[in-house]
Amino acid sequence: MKVAYVHDWLITRAGAERVLEAMVETVEAHRIFTLFYEKRNFKDSVIDRIPVEESFLSKFPFAKRYYRLLLPFMPMAVESFDLSGYDLIISSSHAVAKGIIPHPDQIHVSYVHTPMRYAWDLNWQYLQTLGSVRRFLVQFILNYIRVWDLATAARVDVFLANSKTVASRIKRYYGREAEVIYPPVDVERFHLSEKVDNYFIVVSRLVPYKRVDVIVEAFNGLPWKLLVVGDGPEFRKLKRIAKGNVEFLGRVRDEEVVELLSKARAFVFAAHEDFGISPVEAMASGVPVIAYGKGGVRESVEEGISGLFFYSQTPQAVREAVEEFVRREDAFDRSRIRKGAMRFSRANFKEAFKRVIERTMSNPPLSV
Repeated sequence: MKVAYVHDWLITRAGAERVLEAMVETVEAHRIFTLFYEKRNFKDSVIDRIPVEESFLSKFPFAKRYYRLLLPFMPMAVESFDLSGYDLIISSSHAVAKGIIPHPDQIHVSYVHTPMRYAWDLNWQYLQTLGSVRRFLVQFILNYIRVWDLATAARVDVFLANSKTVASRIKRYYGREAEVIYPPVDVERFHLSEKVDNYFIVVSRLVPYKRVDVIVEAFNGLPWKLLVVGDGPEFRKLKRIAKGNVEFLGRVRDEEVVELLSKARAFVFAAHEDFGISPVEAMASGVPVIAYGKGGVRESVEEGISGLFFYSQTPQAVREAVEEFVRREDAFDRSRIRKGAMRFSRANFKEAFKRVIERTMSNPPLSV
């Protein structure tokens, strides 16, 4: 059986790329097709050992730096891949990868990290950031993308989703059922600490949608220390608004993150994520999570057992949740929290993914 994988783009080695790595370790890849490939960022990855074919868009000047501006051309590019020599196509999609054109005798399994969020549920939020002229042009493009995205759902035989949250979006936008396989988290590399230090922690890319600003403003009005681990375009802005009890560590080595997490009183998380790997990493360290109670984090954090939720992305809501946690802190069992995080292990992901592929190949679905 010859297997081709299709991934939107391989520019950075982030969460979606680590899912792809786990998949190709489980089901052998003969070739990976992707719109753009930054090979130097995958030197220590299994992907570096597999032939990778880029789309014609990669030949555009500065394409790998400004690839998001090429969105209008991405449907054409992903449809241009010649996949005729393969029995099974596995797409890993958060943008356009699921839109490949399979042949009638091929099987297409699509692992969807999320339907394209700026074309669907974040459409209006994205458009509001633009001026009137740009908004008109972008809205025209996104209307076209939505029509194409819906039409290409019929090219998928089996949908997989990274959370129940994403499965519900697939049902709403595409009218299709999806089996949930939670993404792999390297839970084994985290550990419990015998000592808990007197600080709370955030580990995140410092970009607007992560809402680290809400957490920083909340701790400006609290007496406890907050460590912010990570870098990004919001770094300077956040540092300007922070008071003395908020410390920014920037980007640190993975080994340091493991140690910092294990000794934290709690992990604070204010983003609305499709799944959310960082809260699971915190729980694998035995650390309770104080999180915004929407999205995939509702599927990983058990309220009152492994964490607490707040329901508004405001400093006041975060402050109240932190204060509630402090009152109940002694009730959280860090060993139990770690045990609960083990269900998101890399081994469990690979076992579930292998089972789906074997079942699909032994009993091929009827054409959709």
